[in-house]
Amino acid sequence: MIQYKQITNIKEDYLQRKIDAYLKEDRADFDMTTRYIVPKNIKCSAAIEVEKECVFVGEQVIKYIFEKCSKIELKVKDGDVVSKGGIIAELEGRASYVLSRERVMLNIIQRLSGIATMTRKYVEIAKPHGVQILDTRKTTPGMRFFEKYAVHKGGGSNHRLNLSTDILIKDNHIVAGGGIEEVINNLNAKNQYNLQVELEVDTIEQLKTGLELGVKGFLLDNMSPDLIKDCVQLIRNSEGGEDIFIEASGGITLENLSEYVATGVNAISIGALTHRIVSANIRLNFR
Repeated sequence: MIQYKQITNIKEDYLQRKIDAYLKEDRADFDMTTRYIVPKNIKCSAAIEVEKECVFVGEQVIKYIFEKCSKIELKVKDGDVVSKGGIIAELEGRASYVLSRERVMLNIIQRLSGIATMTRKYVEIAKPHGVQILDTRKTTPGMRFFEKYAVHKGGGSNHRLNLSTDILIKDNHIVAGGGIEEVINNLNAKNQYNLQVELEVDTIEQLKTGLELGVKGFLLDNMSPDLIKDCVQLIRNSEGGEDIFIEASGGITLENLSEYVATGVNAISIGALTHRIVSANIRLNFR
């Protein structure tokens, strides 16, 4: 059974490097509005608050962005559900410092919390059926680790991280590689690292060919629930079929998810988890 590596944490040096780049992009050290109107010695106390219930992600982000504050008190942890009006963190420090970093912090934690919140909605529907909700590589450039971490904290599971981790044969690979049989035979001869292999199919004929060639993972792409059930039955009835990984993807939304989780698949991948989300309503208020 295919098991993809999970993003369970963000390494400190990676997080620092990325956030430094985001702060540099926003010219946080050259906040002219704050520089001209807020004296350097003015202190502030502030709270990061939730305006609408969400699954929070962003502990490390807040701690690093505001590391020079005299006080940072986190009230919640990554993956916690925070109710409307709930306090995520309380800060004390120089007002100019907080103001110059506020927007970058909010941009990141609003997005990550939005991803985790959306993921949780899918997971709640899929969990009773034992179906994993997977993310995809449809991520924001430069934020993939953050976004996949948010999916994990929302209760979802991570698909492959990038093109070097495991093998997913898609329709264009099949065309460019000379057909399924040619592709699989070439792969079997060259897969020296024994990477996990998953084959994307959109017809039963393609599925049958893959089974004959010994493929142990299938992505059933853009199929109706009824067609997926037929494919699952075919796979499970094949030799060793109970150990074959079956994933469904394409056109699956919160509205129709309940139809797909009952088909017998192991997992459903949802690109919308990271590229069609609504950022969480979180704000920073001075007190």
